[in-house]
Amino acid sequence: MRRPPETVSPLVINLFFGIGLLSAFAFRILIVFVHLCPEWFRPTWYLGIVGYTVFFLYRYRIAEKRRNAVVGYNLIEKLERQDPLSGEDRQVLIYLLSSIRKSRENINYLFIFALSVLAVLLDIVLAGHGS
Repeated sequence: MRRPPETVSPLVINLFFGIGLLSAFAFRILIVFVHLCPEWFRPTWYLGIVGYTVFFLYRYRIAEKRRNAVVGYNLIEKLERQDPLSGEDRQVLIYLLSSIRKSRENINYLFIFALSVLAVLLDIVLAGHGS
């Protein structure tokens, strides 16, 4: 008998959230480095690439874990047929809902959006000073 999936610890969630934010920041600060500190461009770019690689691999694994839980337990089919759910099915549904609730991806998206707007504005200002 297989064990229903479980969410990862808050420490792991926060660690990867931090990696995602750091990577997002690294890519957006590049626009400043192009204008003010070109020697920092390449190391910052590598930091962003490595960070995003680790972060998105982690997010991919979470997405696959969720997908496998839905498919492996035939949850959609059981709900569509209105079949009774076993205790194990309920544990999987609790995992799925808890995983979504604990996820910080919405904050990550807002952070990326705000940094992107800021990066565009900074580029406009810095490019105007260079003319």
